Amino acid sequence: MTDHKDIKKVVLAYSGGLDTSIIIPWLKENYNNCEVIAVSGDVGQGTELDGLEEKAIKTGASKLYVEDLTDEMVDEVIIPSMKMGAKYEQYLLGTAFARPIIAKRLVEIAKKEGADAVCHGCTGKGNDQVRFELAIKRFAPDMKIIAPWREWDIKGRDEEIDYAEAHDIPLKISRETNYSKDKNLWHLSHEGLDLEDPSNEPLYEKEGFLEMGVSPIAAPDKPTYVTLEFVKGVPVAIDGEKMKASDIIRKLNKLGGENGIGLLDIVENRLVGMKDRGVYETPGGTILYHAHEVLEMITLDKDTAHMKSKLAVDFADLVYNGKWFTPLREALSAFADKTQEHVTGTVKLKLYKGNIINAGVTSPETLYSEELVTFEESDYNQDDATGFINLWGLPDTVQALREQGKLK
Repeated sequence: MTDHKDIKKVVLAYSGGLDTSIIIPWLKENYNNCEVIAVSGDVGQGTELDGLEEKAIKTGASKLYVEDLTDEMVDEVIIPSMKMGAKYEQYLLGTAFARPIIAKRLVEIAKKEGADAVCHGCTGKGNDQVRFELAIKRFAPDMKIIAPWREWDIKGRDEEIDYAEAHDIPLKISRETNYSKDKNLWHLSHEGLDLEDPSNEPLYEKEGFLEMGVSPIAAPDKPTYVTLEFVKGVPVAIDGEKMKASDIIRKLNKLGGENGIGLLDIVENRLVGMKDRGVYETPGGTILYHAHEVLEMITLDKDTAHMKSKLAVDFADLVYNGKWFTPLREALSAFADKTQEHVTGTVKLKLYKGNIINAGVTSPETLYSEELVTFEESDYNQDDATGFINLWGLPDTVQALREQGKLK
């Protein structure tokens, strides 16, 4: 184990939120006034990055890296996960999507800077500590990891605020608005305060609670139509305009947010064993997943679709549990890519007060045959079903004959 006195330089995963803001002075107090280099991953959290460098330096960091990781997160994690249809207990994995990309860059900068350790602000109760540390171990197995929540005497967020006030650290929150939040291009999560009691209804209509959209109650009375185009499972255009996947998500966030799409209130099973109540805003992601699923309905064969839905649960578990950089996840992604060879086409959706309503789907690779399925006259020979049913039901017939003593 590395002794505290041997730690001269630490690279910190820094968001500028409550946890990581107080970690900078805490590291300097407890690790011999070590140099602290802050690293912020820009994964689409927008204005949360404003003024971050000044804040980091003022609180004791020697420098701040702001790394643009949005497209990497979208192209290398989100789209592959969407291809598989990965959801963890309905949760669209927003926080989990960002962590492996941020942790990988954290290691790269730690190596570049010659750091003795990397540090994160995850609590000892949550999933993110596992996600960060498994990625760090994958790329720097010998690197010292500092997790202050597992070391310091601070017991909760109120005491964190006390520490921040005592050290003149500016905060954007108050004790009354002290939700634990995580935001990126894909989603915004809300935990803590009144949400810790599952009997409390989320304050969707309270001004300032929702940040990516509005409550369905406040959404327009007129529906909004949106058309998405996919090529081999990858979104390539919205409403006829070609653009990269991250820009498609941005536009869907706007449309979805305006129409109250993508709110999720669940009690999920954390990796560490406890149940946790979270409220999520995922407007664009919810629309994108839905459109992709609609297109797969007409382009995937039955056996592949059913197997894919089973493996999607395992894939989501890997993402949620921090095992992105593993052979199994890579193998499942290869399977998902194979299933997407014919997932090309256009999906039209109607957004209305929190609802996503199918409004049409077409594909040059469709398996849907109107001529076969029509109730009108077709070339399908309905008499073929008689022999099929006799063979398909043969085990049931034999079972019944045995029970009746008629089996010969």
